[in-house]
Amino acid sequence: MIKTHFDYTLQIPLSFLRPHLSPAAQYNFLITSYNNNNFPEHSLQIYAHMRRMDVHVDGFTAPSVLKACGQCSLAALGKEMHGFVLKNGLDTDVFVSNALMQMYSECGSVVCARLMFDQMADRDVVSWSTMIRSYVRNRLLGEALELIREMHSVGVRPSEIAMISMVNVFADLADVKLGKAMHGYVVRNINSEKMGVPITTSLIDMYAKCGNIASAKWLFNELTQKSVVSWTAIIAGYIRSNRLEEGRKLFKEMLEDSIFPNEITVLSLIIECGFVGALELGKWLHCYILRNGFVMSLVLATALVDMYGKCGDLRSARAVFDGRNNKDVMMWSALISAYAQANCTNQARELFSRMRNEGLRPNAVTMVSLISLCALVGALDLGKWLHSYINQQGLEVDLILKTTLVDMYAKCGDIDGAHRLFSEAKVRDICMWNVMLTGFSMHGCGIEALKLFEDMERLGIEPNDITFIALLHACSHAGLVTEGKRLFDKMIHGFRLVPKIEHYGCMVDLLGRAGQLDEAHELIKSMPIQPNVVVWGALLAACKLYKNPSLGEVAAKQLLELEPENCGYTILMSNIYASTERWNDVAGVRRAIKDSGIKKQPGLSSIEVNGSVHEFVMGDNAHPQTGKIYEMLSEMCVKLKEAGYTPNTSVVLQNIDEEEKETALNYHSEKLAMAFGLISTAAGTPMRIVKNLRVCDDCHAATKLLSKIYQRVIIVRDRDRFHHFREGSCSCGGYW
Repeated sequence: MIKTHFDYTLQIPLSFLRPHLSPAAQYNFLITSYNNNNFPEHSLQIYAHMRRMDVHVDGFTAPSVLKACGQCSLAALGKEMHGFVLKNGLDTDVFVSNALMQMYSECGSVVCARLMFDQMADRDVVSWSTMIRSYVRNRLLGEALELIREMHSVGVRPSEIAMISMVNVFADLADVKLGKAMHGYVVRNINSEKMGVPITTSLIDMYAKCGNIASAKWLFNELTQKSVVSWTAIIAGYIRSNRLEEGRKLFKEMLEDSIFPNEITVLSLIIECGFVGALELGKWLHCYILRNGFVMSLVLATALVDMYGKCGDLRSARAVFDGRNNKDVMMWSALISAYAQANCTNQARELFSRMRNEGLRPNAVTMVSLISLCALVGALDLGKWLHSYINQQGLEVDLILKTTLVDMYAKCGDIDGAHRLFSEAKVRDICMWNVMLTGFSMHGCGIEALKLFEDMERLGIEPNDITFIALLHACSHAGLVTEGKRLFDKMIHGFRLVPKIEHYGCMVDLLGRAGQLDEAHELIKSMPIQPNVVVWGALLAACKLYKNPSLGEVAAKQLLELEPENCGYTILMSNIYASTERWNDVAGVRRAIKDSGIKKQPGLSSIEVNGSVHEFVMGDNAHPQTGKIYEMLSEMCVKLKEAGYTPNTSVVLQNIDEEEKETALNYHSEKLAMAFGLISTAAGTPMRIVKNLRVCDDCHAATKLLSKIYQRVIIVRDRDRFHHFREGSCSCGGYW
């Protein structure tokens, strides 16, 4: 009985042990045994029975019960236990305090864990490593790094377990320079002459995540004894680095060395395949699992669904999902996420309804996937319904979910709703600030973005490189050239941040939109890093705006060298030629595109009506209500002409007659989406349209008039930004 730790299926009376142990020791032994065998619920039942029997609870019982609370994520019960600990004077026991910290950490309450840590009169090395691990688990890597520095400054010598937690921080930071410093720290502080397998394996994992696969492989080769975990770490590293064939060879080497993978190995490798989109290797691992008799656990099946979803193979993801009878909320969430990533809004919503009908309560992961999908396709009504559902069901809204909601409202055109939610948030991290700044940027709210940044500085929030990308975009979309230049200088000299390629792209865009083409070109030439397609693309777009074919040719040449398969640049160059009526040059460019066999990305517009997303392409006739849509389109054209509107046929960049050009303009995808919105929604209802390309000049001018004619607020999100049309004007002020 002792060897098997009392299998929970056996009914063993406590009286059997009384000759050997005290009543308290008997209960403690059973609680610990159930914990060790992954039955924390039974541990808590025994504890409840122990209290009813008035058996003394000591400093050995409390940590085991707290561990069970953490494993079950029962924060309320954990707090009750905390109260019991305080009343009975057990809080002075460092072992109990560490257990309380661990419990709060596993229940996601890192604030309470830190309070426990700060209030401890005595801390041992376990206290420090528990708190560091808590920060890592909750993705608070900056705080974890600061705690490591503090631990070092007070002279606490870390244990090997503590150092593993510390190495994991640097692995998640993915900073190879800091990683190497941590490696040196481990070497200096290790108790034995040679590092053990666990700490070496954690260093292998760290180097792999930092992209330094050579150092990871060197450490792996230095191991005299390689565990299955070591093999898993190095193979996962090769997959993460997209060196898939080498990863597959290492897997075979592992088998040849008679080291056989366990479920954790294949689980880790499948997760990595999903991370890099390695579908073929993922399928190969799936076949290995089936051929070698692995028990297809729920966790493994969920990982496969997730991997296939991330690799875009919805059919295989659905097949694995349908092959399971007992599905938990994580498996449902994985498939919903797969449909969300494929922009299959209606299918994702249907799955969510089915999951609820099966009596499963969605978790934060499910809601983040669905709300992110709403943000992607601009489905505000569905997003609002999901937000309402979260509130009605009392689902816990953590920082990630709150940030996702702010992002959704901003990307669905409700910037006021996003700001309201942001302002109500009691806890905000840099991600939430950046999401709000990006929202203001997309909506052309440059002044609001700058004010928000002032709030950040006043509160002492440290900005990062993403913060300045959002700010520079905001200045670009609002024409705030002086402010943009000042921020770029402040980023470099005030915050000591090294500009990345994205920041240079923003600055070229800022200068180009303002017509300062020569200055933009000089900035590109002075860049300390090689300009990429974003930088040259911004200059080419500015050349089109200001009809500068000579500089446009310079930018187009660079772009075609960087991405010869992308016909978007040649089309943009052809637009520049067409705007100056150089039709022979237009014909030459279009002939080159045709000969290369590369096809232009088609314009696609979508609109949400009654919770369903409807998509349209130019000249679309596949919609069930095509007849009514084209009737409304004809009505729109008549009313536009009555209002004095003349189609801007210069945007149809072909040498065809004017009547043909007008017809082509009428059938643009956003006009079809608008027509469907007008026949499908009540008068006065705002319409929200999402387009995958930039809105053309003609559609922009027509939409301004249509907003006045039909007394509608029309919100259009194109590839670059939002346009809020109302009463015949647009929020962009013609600056886009």
